[in-house]
Amino acid sequence: MPLNRALQIGVDGGTLSQTNDITVRWGKRGVKMANKVDEELSDDFSYIVRLRNTDLDGLKRLSTALTSINGIGSRTSTTICRLSGLSPNQLTGNLTLEEQDLLRKTIEEYAMNAPLWMLNRQWDKESGEELHLFGQDLELTHKEDINKLRSIKTYRGIRHANRQKVRGQRGRSNGRGGLTLGVKKKK
Repeated sequence: MPLNRALQIGVDGGTLSQTNDITVRWGKRGVKMANKVDEELSDDFSYIVRLRNTDLDGLKRLSTALTSINGIGSRTSTTICRLSGLSPNQLTGNLTLEEQDLLRKTIEEYAMNAPLWMLNRQWDKESGEELHLFGQDLELTHKEDINKLRSIKTYRGIRHANRQKVRGQRGRSNGRGGLTLGVKKKK
């Protein structure tokens, strides 16, 4: 079926028309959007890939799927893909076991290969090392830091303990945490 014939079939708005390798979707107001049809998934395709105690969606691009790991954002994920030599646009489910091991190794060695400004813990207070923390390690270290601030009774620790704003934000009118106060009239 030629493309023009496919376009004529789906003119009623909100329908899909499909040719050999192009899907034409008609959105609101008759806007034409053409996407390549996904090729068939291979036999060894895995819908869930397990990395750093996190399930990655196999149907997402590799750079997008890596962001579901705590401590990895979009910029970090593209850097990890570049360091490992894998394409950030390939589907995560198409990774072979060797590529998954390469990705694990790259994530483990990320702090040694990435520039200092890209690390999320540039100076660890206990060890003095330059680290990049992922997953549960990141959450535990963050809680330990806050508990240390509370125990030595710093200003930031007291604000954390009272569940108030810590970084100098406005607290009079915003983020009052459930208080239903109206405007008071002057008498």
